[in-house]
Amino acid sequence: MDKKYLAKIIATDNEGLQMISAYTAGAKVKISAIKYLATNKVFLLSIERTKIESDQKNKKINSICRFDFVDKVKSKNIDQKNNDLSLELMAIDYMKNNEDYEINLIFNNNSHIALTTETIEVRLEDQNEIEN
Repeated sequence: MDKKYLAKIIATDNEGLQMISAYTAGAKVKISAIKYLATNKVFLLSIERTKIESDQKNKKINSICRFDFVDKVKSKNIDQKNNDLSLELMAIDYMKNNEDYEINLIFNNNSHIALTTETIEVRLEDQNEIEN
């Protein structure tokens, strides 16, 4: 597998976040693949996404979506004990809240995760292609 096809995007503003949102729309996320490392203020999402930015529209790829400087995480309508539950990521957006940002991960079934962060720093890093 040629490394140059593996995307790495770093978003530090709304424009970058919109790009990551577009790339990850429709991605599958297992509950077990959502991690919050509170001491490092890092929120990790391991996703399986379709590679929409390439010519190969049917390629599936494993990616990590990493959010830095996360002070707080709250989820709604997500059964965190159900590790086999698979969610579909619909969009990522944010709101400015006084000094903080609230980044919202919006999933199907009216479920979402809100991240309180001091700054927008989000990385989308492809890991490997999924063989059919």
